[in-house]
Amino acid sequence: MQISKEQIAVLNKDLLVDHKKSLADLADKYQDLEQVIETISNYNIAIPSWALGAGGTRFGRFGFGGEPNSLEQKIEDIGVINMLTKSANAVSLHIPWDIPKDANAIKYKAKSLGIHFDAMNSNTFQDQDNQEYSYKYGSLCHTDKKVRDQAVAHNKEVIDYGVALGSKSLTVWLADGSNFPGQINFRRAFENTLASLKEIYAHLPSGWKLFIEYKPYEPNFYSMVIQDWGTSHMLAKDLGEKAYTLVDLGHHLPNTNIEHIVATLMTRGMLGGFHFNDSKYGDDDLSVGVMKPYQLFLIFNELVYGMENNSSKNPIPAWMIDASHNLKDPLEDLIQSIEAIENAYAKALLIDQKALEKAQLNNDVVTAQRILQEAFNTDVKSILVEARLRNGGAIDPIFAYRKLEVRNELIKERGIKSTASGL
Repeated sequence: MQISKEQIAVLNKDLLVDHKKSLADLADKYQDLEQVIETISNYNIAIPSWALGAGGTRFGRFGFGGEPNSLEQKIEDIGVINMLTKSANAVSLHIPWDIPKDANAIKYKAKSLGIHFDAMNSNTFQDQDNQEYSYKYGSLCHTDKKVRDQAVAHNKEVIDYGVALGSKSLTVWLADGSNFPGQINFRRAFENTLASLKEIYAHLPSGWKLFIEYKPYEPNFYSMVIQDWGTSHMLAKDLGEKAYTLVDLGHHLPNTNIEHIVATLMTRGMLGGFHFNDSKYGDDDLSVGVMKPYQLFLIFNELVYGMENNSSKNPIPAWMIDASHNLKDPLEDLIQSIEAIENAYAKALLIDQKALEKAQLNNDVVTAQRILQEAFNTDVKSILVEARLRNGGAIDPIFAYRKLEVRNELIKERGIKSTASGL
């Protein structure tokens, strides 16, 4: 299914008057509003190919009908999201869940919808059909070099798929670790992982980046080989200038100060990418901003400051949503997550950084808190709407999605029992 500009214009018509009034009211309060609108209008977030169908747990999976059962259909769904939000012009592929059978045809399909290919994602946390060696006891860290070589070869293959599609980066997340004390030798596992990553790193083409993701627990619950940002940072520094740490919001222990981690990595020029989601207990993969919107805002405060004070030359991070649900229409959830991310970003852009710095230098804790909370409590909906309008998007993407009966149309096209590949 494709949505036309004319359809969006018709749906926007009755909402324009209220929007213009809200925008004018906000402009009276903030003199630099135009710059904020421009920044948000240029912001885009990659959609992972695995997030376009229903997620699931080991207890069950509940489909929605009309789910994309091919990579082509997944790209079409991202095209729908991008047409409505004008903020989702990239797809991040997971191999082998979404192997492109014809790279040129897939590239053409994506280009026709204004979509390019973001980071590629490898998978050594599952055993695949016809796989010679199992990853039951690890992949890049495994005690058996034959298993490590197999995992390295897979990552090289993923890079090659990315080259064919025009991607410029590889994200590596490892499930490697242990469930019981004494199961592995920590130092040997780390050294094996580093040696394996060096082989993968050597296969990177010019202009590519390698993002190393970390996670403190799950699927192993006693130890993870890359358990925190410090371990990821050490590995990246040992690999070279193409390697960076990737921060996934769900990959932290409860109450971790993620904004502090972001600031530290940017200070060192080592923040390569970001995976957005939200959580109540752990890696819950909930809609972005649904649980901890203030934390998300504080993270963006550090991102904004880091990008504006970039003496370490930290690259603009790669942005991606990484979520999975049983209950929501996946496309609606992704739209909501995009809005939550841009909401936090816009509010962070409204912070008076000079006044905040003055309060910090004077140790004026009360004023510093007031400056942050004033920006956080500002309704920035009109900023997001104006950014979408200027790019030809919908004033209210969820309203438009439902008014156009997108899910029903997808069910008509693909059937009620259509199931997405991947999770």
